[in-house]
Order: sequence, then structure tokens, then C-alpha cells
Amino acid sequence: MKVKIEINPELKDSEIIITAPEATAEVQRLRQIIEQQNQGLKTLPAYQRDTEYYVDVSDILFFETSERQVYAHTVDQIYMVHQRLYELEGVLPGNFLRISKAGIVNMQQILALTKSLSNCLVQFQNTHKEIYASRRYYKTLQEQLQIWR
Repeated sequence: MKVKIEINPELKDSEIIITAPEATAEVQRLRQIIEQQNQGLKTLPAYQRDTEYYVDVSDILFFETSERQVYAHTVDQIYMVHQRLYELEGVLPGNFLRISKAGIVNMQQILALTKSLSNCLVQFQNTHKEIYASRRYYKTLQEQLQIWR
């Protein structure tokens, strides 16, 4: 596969064109990844005590609920978020995936999956933080990781 980038300062908006001899699964997967990446939030308002931060969504490892509150985890911080998980699902980019009733992960940040009988431990790059994926969501998580990797 060849990748070619042309810079044209006269254009007002970027355009991606995929040229292929036929519409293979790989071509469809590329299209899906590009479209999903282009959608969703870029920053998210998040809170620590009385301070409001605007966190880059790509820095977020995962969201989890605890005691009826939603938290966003980055490599070294935890922020409170005012949206519910179902609301976040609708506005986050396509690389975020629901993995349990109480969690959403950024698939681009996943380092390893460790499967057991009842669930799956999800570990992240450059941090000790981890979250569990339920059996119900495990197959979807594996399939989506294959697409994003």
C-alpha cells in the first residue's frame, strides 16, 4: 500500500481520497477509521475540586463510574466529568468503546488484555492504571482492537 500526501494551500478544507482497484475489507476498514477519528470531541471539560480543566480527549485512558459519579483517567490524573457514560458514548471519537456497565476505554491507549473466567483486565501504556471489561463486551473489544491496531 502506498501513502501519498499533497499539500495545496489553495484548498479550504482537507480531503482524503483512497484509490484502490476494488473495495476490499482493508479499504472499508481504513474508511471507517478515518471517519470515526474525524468525529467527536477534541477537548472535554473536567473538574478537580473547584477548578475546571479542558482535557484533550486523546490523553484520556478511560472513563469509569464510581458512587454515581463519572471519572476520566489520564496517565497521572483523575478528573470528575459531569456527563453520564451514555452521554459520553454519543460524543466521543470512534476510538472510545464501552467495555462494561461502568466503563469506556480509549482503544489507542490499551497495552494489554488479560482474560479470566468472569472478566478481562485492561492495562494501559505508561501507567499502572487498569480497568475491567465484562464478559459481555469482551468479544466486541477484541474485534475493535483488531481494527484499530
